[in-house]
Amino acid sequence: MKLKEIQNLIKFVARSGASEVKLEMEDVKITIKTSVDSPQVVVPEPIVLPSQQQVVQPLPVSPSSAQPEISKPTPPIEQDNNYVTIKSPIIGTFYRKPSPDKPSFVEVGDTISEGTVLCVIEAMKLFNDIESEISGKIVKILVDDTSPVEFDQPLFLVDPS
Repeated sequence: MKLKEIQNLIKFVARSGASEVKLEMEDVKITIKTSVDSPQVVVPEPIVLPSQQQVVQPLPVSPSSAQPEISKPTPPIEQDNNYVTIKSPIIGTFYRKPSPDKPSFVEVGDTISEGTVLCVIEAMKLFNDIESEISGKIVKILVDDTSPVEFDQPLFLVDPS
């Protein structure tokens, strides 16, 4: 990864408002952590390659507006009350409907199965279908339509029985 690409990544994360971003590729691992109270700093983990030796130095970054962080979906987590919480796999805007003139994907009381589309999360002008990883019945919808959501934020409670 070239220094210019790393600088562009830092600028993107600074504008995104994400609290932490990890990027792992074949030849480099980068972790960018941000906080509201202190300046943002990139802390890359240097990797020495057999063909070349290059160390990436941390660069300061300034905070800005929110953009999403993309990652793999988080598996649902069991709660004490036997309900499963389905959480947001990305940062973005939560939509219950595929478009304003269409019905909601799911309602409280609906029975769902694995692969059922539950909602859409818009991230960087891309609409990502959020599918169920379990079968069950929707007990509660925890987020209002068109609300911003964070990574790992609970979206739905599902009764798997």
